[in-house]
Amino acid sequence: MKQSDMYIHLKGLKIFAFHGVLPQENKIGAEYTLNLRLKTDFSQASQTDDLNYTINYAEVFEAVKEEMKIPSQLLEHVIQRIAGRLFHDFPQITEIKIALFKQNPPMGAECQETGVESIYTKD
Repeated sequence: MKQSDMYIHLKGLKIFAFHGVLPQENKIGAEYTLNLRLKTDFSQASQTDDLNYTINYAEVFEAVKEEMKIPSQLLEHVIQRIAGRLFHDFPQITEIKIALFKQNPPMGAECQETGVESIYTKD
């Protein structure tokens, strides 16, 4: 038996942060929801039951939290920064799909969330 296309998912991560173009967004902050799909080879971990052969998702979350603490105007910039950090900290990742959503955005309309999504691959 052979495994292929292996992914680790972190879905619905909730983080409070201060991103946005409007001044009040940088003062008041907002809740964000983040979804990650990390492509990596964890075949050895699935065979050995050893954390050393996979990616520790708690460490991934800590890296994401640190990047979310850095205020940015654009969510596009935030996800690019998060992807770069994850590729750096976890070199075994070969692809990242990331989606970031701002809850209740201040746009003068009733809207549950707005966001961005991108897929990044290792150079």
